Amino acid sequence: MMVADPKKNATDERLASLTLPQESGWLGSARQNALARVKATGLPGRRDEYWRYTNPAALVQADPGTTVGTPQADPFDAIEAVVIMVEDDRVTLTEDLPEGLEIMRLSDAGKADIHWARDIYGVLEMRGSGPVPRPLAMLNTAFATDGVVIRATGKIARPVHIRTVGKGDLILHHVVRVEAGASLTLLKSGTSGARANTVTEVDIGEGGALHHLRIQGPDHHRHVNTHVFVRQAAETTFKSFTLSANGQMTRNEAVIELTGDNAVSTTACAAFGKGDFHHDDTVFVTHDAVNCQSRQVFKKVLRDGATGVFQGKILVKEGAQKTDGYQISQALLLDDDSQFLAKPELEIYADDVACSHGSTTGAIDETALFYLRSRGVPKRVATDLLVLSFLAEAVEEIEDDGLREHVGACLADWLSQG
Repeated sequence: MMVADPKKNATDERLASLTLPQESGWLGSARQNALARVKATGLPGRRDEYWRYTNPAALVQADPGTTVGTPQADPFDAIEAVVIMVEDDRVTLTEDLPEGLEIMRLSDAGKADIHWARDIYGVLEMRGSGPVPRPLAMLNTAFATDGVVIRATGKIARPVHIRTVGKGDLILHHVVRVEAGASLTLLKSGTSGARANTVTEVDIGEGGALHHLRIQGPDHHRHVNTHVFVRQAAETTFKSFTLSANGQMTRNEAVIELTGDNAVSTTACAAFGKGDFHHDDTVFVTHDAVNCQSRQVFKKVLRDGATGVFQGKILVKEGAQKTDGYQISQALLLDDDSQFLAKPELEIYADDVACSHGSTTGAIDETALFYLRSRGVPKRVATDLLVLSFLAEAVEEIEDDGLREHVGACLADWLSQG
């Protein structure tokens, strides 16, 4: 008698619910390759090592349902940027592009026999799935309905803003190339509908810089899984910050390779939520060059039974001397019903390194709260002030002063709304 395999059954049902885009050339080949890999690996289940703290069922099931949240003002509306609208699988590009910036739809890029995205699409995702299988990213590479392809060849002053509006099952794949000596700021925001699976692959050439700033929320009914795969050459800078509020389940994965000497990488997040809020950050940073720096700064504020997860790994390969790796994950629990689950990891094969990690969980500082209340500050306002102070270390990782202040104001406004 054959025993049913729940993981295989779930994978088969999910794949049967999707339609593979019919494309030829390099994009079609990349999709077929990813499809073969996801069939061989299977979609994630609770027994998988890196899914022990997060139930992937909502991300794997064939039917996500349909959820339309209350329309929200976009948090980046006040920022002067190059705006790209993504409504479900419809990508609308602007023609007003500064010199040194190229943007096109993924589907259009795939029609070219030779295109720079060919060397990135699915390539970085496959590299990132080497140490730890990432089947939801493989699924995305195979079935992404569309996405945005961005190339910076100079120092772009205006940020590029990808604004997403989704209603059902959203699968998008973005490709970013920052050429040698170029720089770009990429903003992301919007609503995801019932479910979203988004992959962004980033390749940064020697001396280039990318600043990645993302705001998720405050719509509550979403189920989101994102992957950011980054490859950094020598003398490069990658800085990523996420502000996340509410959402029934959010899992953000970052897979970063420092392949050139003197590269710098920073990944940070400030998250807060309540009730059935479940927020998972999973980060894998590989040092494969000399004198590189990486920082991971993650802060979560949880109440009314919310759950926070952090899984962060720093891998230092043999020969990656002078590595400086820093990792901190902290949670502020505003009641006894919430929980924070952390799994920090270091794996080091070089002997001249400075690597550290720390993870703490605690309640609000009653002495500080009493001090504020004794000076006439209402309890709710005093609590919000202490929460803002706790999250400030993560927000400070945003390099641009104007964007940092803007995110801080957005955070304070969301907190005041409960």
